[in-house]
Amino acid sequence: MHFDVFNGDADGIIALLQLRLTQPKPSTLVTGVKRDIQLLAKLSVSAEDSVTALDISMEKNKVGLETILSAGAKVFYADHHKSGDIPQHENLTAHIDLDANTCTALIVDELLAGRYHTWAITAAYGDNLIAKADQLATKAGLSLEQQAQLKELGTLINYNGYGSKLDDLHFDPAALFQELLAYDDPFAVITDQDSPFHVLQSAYQQDMDKALAIEPQYQSATLGLFELPNEASSRRISGVYGNLLANQSPDSAHAVLTENSDGTYTVSLRAPLNNKQGAGDICAQFPSGGGRAAAAGINALPKEQLTAFIDAVEKHYRIEA
Repeated sequence: MHFDVFNGDADGIIALLQLRLTQPKPSTLVTGVKRDIQLLAKLSVSAEDSVTALDISMEKNKVGLETILSAGAKVFYADHHKSGDIPQHENLTAHIDLDANTCTALIVDELLAGRYHTWAITAAYGDNLIAKADQLATKAGLSLEQQAQLKELGTLINYNGYGSKLDDLHFDPAALFQELLAYDDPFAVITDQDSPFHVLQSAYQQDMDKALAIEPQYQSATLGLFELPNEASSRRISGVYGNLLANQSPDSAHAVLTENSDGTYTVSLRAPLNNKQGAGDICAQFPSGGGRAAAAGINALPKEQLTAFIDAVEKHYRIEA
């Protein structure tokens, strides 16, 4: 058997999309909501099996990866999150790039010599690498209108991945991947009135309108912090809302809190776009926290630790400013 294991956001989906458009193969899809990243632990493999792992931290999947390699299965791994020590194993092919201005789909794009380059640009937009995506799109000769279209599509695919459970999402990421696999070009998705693009476009606008009506809970020159209510719409919009805030005020960090049913907060933190570092380190100071330098999160921050979180962000970016 072959297993395709991928993050349920735009980057994970589109990274796999490029690979399977290039090399179709029957596979078992293993994914989940965006924050469900310890996916390799879900696999049970034998020496005859193979695994493709995309856009999930190797560091967070260390035990699962070692178990798979010990079973004799071959693993292809591409990612841009913290890797920890990469195992030196004959059955592991790893393409890891921790640069804050890349994503997994761009790593795959380079490996495929740009065969589905417009899809890779879409993923970069979805991962909020706006300046990088604009640069690539301009170099590829895309008009400003086309760039805006890819940006919207990438944002919508990314938006779909956020939620605490699959029921929060409009599409199961595995189902969304399978629907998008019918299109070798992202513009075809936008043109097709029956594609997921139009479903997500309408839903996104409704959720975003709710978020934009909320005043900041905390605001300083360093950090803007917003709390969204315990609703499915909040969980869906939290990540892309954080990206929107980051783009509006690129010199500040931004945190979006969503209240969980147990009274804790899910935290989505964005480093200042003009200082894209530190977010993962800040979140890793708290249990259930982690992520990349530019964007990170905490799955369950106790309310009594919110002040400590704010202080950690303020301290880090004031020093770095």
